[in-house]
Amino acid sequence: MKEKKSTKVGRKLGYSVAAFFGCYAAMILLIFLMTVVNDPANWYGYLAQHSSESLSLLVSVFFLFALVYFYYLFEDFETLLKIKNIFLIFTLLFASTVICYIFGRFIHYYSRPVAMFAILAIFLLNRRQAIFLNFIFGLLLFVIDLCTNTLTASGITASGLTTQLFSSFLITFLSGTFAVFFAGSAKTRGSLLLTGVYTAVPTVILVLLFNLPEVTKDWIDYVSAVGFRILACILSGVLALALLPLFERAFNRLTVFRLRELTSTDAALLVRLKKEAPGTFNHSLIVAQLAESCAVAIGENAELARAAAYYHDVGKLKEPEGFTENQTDYNLHDEITPELSADIIRSHTKNGYDLLIANHLPKEIARVALEHHGTLPIKYFYDKAVRYSGDADLRDFSYFGPLPQTRIAAIIMISDAVEAAVRAMADRSPEQVEKICRSVIEERMDLGQFDECDITMKELSVVRLTLVEALSGVHHHRVQYPNIQFNRDRKAVNPDEEKPNG
Repeated sequence: MKEKKSTKVGRKLGYSVAAFFGCYAAMILLIFLMTVVNDPANWYGYLAQHSSESLSLLVSVFFLFALVYFYYLFEDFETLLKIKNIFLIFTLLFASTVICYIFGRFIHYYSRPVAMFAILAIFLLNRRQAIFLNFIFGLLLFVIDLCTNTLTASGITASGLTTQLFSSFLITFLSGTFAVFFAGSAKTRGSLLLTGVYTAVPTVILVLLFNLPEVTKDWIDYVSAVGFRILACILSGVLALALLPLFERAFNRLTVFRLRELTSTDAALLVRLKKEAPGTFNHSLIVAQLAESCAVAIGENAELARAAAYYHDVGKLKEPEGFTENQTDYNLHDEITPELSADIIRSHTKNGYDLLIANHLPKEIARVALEHHGTLPIKYFYDKAVRYSGDADLRDFSYFGPLPQTRIAAIIMISDAVEAAVRAMADRSPEQVEKICRSVIEERMDLGQFDECDITMKELSVVRLTLVEALSGVHHHRVQYPNIQFNRDRKAVNPDEEKPNG
């Protein structure tokens, strides 16, 4: 089994190496096309005259791409095992390079929206990757500017070439890095737009300082350079906002914005759940509230926890009347065998996964739907089968798995069970709620349900206390209202009194 797994990993690594070489060839072709566009009439002569620069370009870009590969090899190995992740990274690099080239070549050198790359990377990848890749992107633009005719085609004179080269790299690196820290806390698309404005401050200062010797020669160019730099920072936010949904859909990536869209009650699957399985929908809302509180308490992604909880039981749409919360007076399980009942109940995890994947929801959410019951036994129908036949195989009355692979899946497993148990209780005092929470967590630990996720004992304790506090708020003690009604004359009437005859 281990040999088979290592062979599979080796094959995926081989594919990733091939993908990197393919992306490298595509980038070289892109740079070659830029050179042709810069000087359509004499590009061949330029390449022949600057053959050493062209060779330096080929080698430098290769080393930059190799740096990216080794970064993921040692720092985030799992990324290399998915070709889609590699194409996401290099599509970001290609798109950002092309957009910066178009603005720099046809508008103004300082109008290049270089912070756009970092803004997209922070939402589509993560902060650490965004900072590293922004550095690579800055070096890539530096190499292109140094080894091609891009700067001269943009109107930069030979005397100012060195200054522009180094100012370009510093502006790209600093604006991108500042954008990572500013955009990392953005929760709305409006705040993402403001990120571009914030990055203008340090980069404009650099432009002012680097171009200070020119102010006495041509102050109009000096002011226009500052204006174009401010415009570039604003454009970085605008273009990132426009491109982000495309990358989200194309690569099925989760961002805070997409998570909020998925948890809108107007989302297609949630509308179906509300209409076809209202009991499950209301249960999911409460589980989402509990899971979000637990995620915040242990430092997990609260938006992802809430979204996954909204959809964790969506598989019940296939047969909603088979689940207690959607039943009225009729219970179909009274008429079928315990084995068939258990099959209906445990199939909702796989059905949910398939439904979410078919509707192009992120795999992170679909995996929670599949994992949130792990391999737990379905005790009610197992007990019923034992009472009917005297014996039963527990495997026929257990969920298919797999076990929770993430802390969020574990949180939702616990929240789901606790919410259902507390709802069935007559006494919902904090003491009884705490007893239920402790029992649910301990049972799942005894059955090894958390063996494949990295949740700790301390975090499970925090989850338990958070659930007790949250459920005590949901099911708090209510005042007993007097049995009085008011008539049209606003006079109190006791509804229990018998109405006069006639």
